[in-house]
Amino acid sequence: MEGFLRNAWYVAGWSHEVGHALKAVRILGDEIVLYRTEDGRPVALEDACPHRKLPLSAGRLIGDTVECGYHGLTFDCSGACVRAPTQEAMIPPRALVHSYPVADRWDLLWIWMGDPALADENEIYEIENFDNPAWGKTDGGAMDIACNYLYIVDNLLDPSHVAWVHMTSFAGAGTEGTPLQIDAFDDGVLVWRWIEDRPVPPYYADLTKFEGNCDRKQHYECRFPAIAINRSIFAPAGTGGPDRPLHEKTFVNISYNFMTPIDAENTRYYWFQHRNSDPDDKAISAYMLAGAEMAFKEDRDVLEKVQRGMANPRTPAINLGLDAGAMRFRRMLDRRIEAEQQKTETAAE
Repeated sequence: MEGFLRNAWYVAGWSHEVGHALKAVRILGDEIVLYRTEDGRPVALEDACPHRKLPLSAGRLIGDTVECGYHGLTFDCSGACVRAPTQEAMIPPRALVHSYPVADRWDLLWIWMGDPALADENEIYEIENFDNPAWGKTDGGAMDIACNYLYIVDNLLDPSHVAWVHMTSFAGAGTEGTPLQIDAFDDGVLVWRWIEDRPVPPYYADLTKFEGNCDRKQHYECRFPAIAINRSIFAPAGTGGPDRPLHEKTFVNISYNFMTPIDAENTRYYWFQHRNSDPDDKAISAYMLAGAEMAFKEDRDVLEKVQRGMANPRTPAINLGLDAGAMRFRRMLDRRIEAEQQKTETAAE
């Protein structure tokens, strides 16, 4: 759990949260100030004036530039100092602040935390059907969780916890013992299983379009650096299973989850749900958003206790078979972080 993958896109916030005003955030331990230019372009700068490190977010916007509230050093969108009022004839050559690449995509504001020269907006995670008018989606939410982001990733690669943590919502018969399958990609891991001929879980009962039992797929996928895609698929009993086309009445709900480390012990968690039905039904969207918020609060209660317990163990922690996907993801991520850090150290020599 040492360090972060920096050459990657993270969610800095919902796009609508950032306007023509200074907004301070902390990401991967970096203090950052966000704002938009007068024409709406997003900007992210190191939140520290190079003179005495007063946060630039404590200053003010003047047009598209940021003025420090201590002595008026003013910085443009690239982080260059364009005005030094106390010495107009000589702007200090080292009066620079780091500028982070940022981009709006999927109603989210994304930030590249590593080498700006490596930032490629085409690498931002692709969300299928986002603009498909036949799909409905919730407004989405966000919450702070006082734990390391990898504990949330562990949770989102663990279908088994649903049976105990979410008894009144997402839980359903068959989740305790049905074997899990694991697939690995270059940039992540998928844990999945089909559970056959069981009742639809209570949370989804009014959302499915068929009667009787279901074949249910739990699809728990995580991609680097910390993006989780949970697909809940409910097909009429006897019609589901691997490599079979989905029945026309199959209900698909996809929960997109984005974990942004604030620091080693705190995470900002963003999410929204996407479904293959009822695109204009606001009541269903509100119901699903409320259900997700309830479940994620249940997760938060557990994970914050996990953080405290794992930070101060009296005896060694163990892994269970259900942890195989999460441990594989961690090993793959560790290798990427180590390779990135070695490359950075070599370049600095």
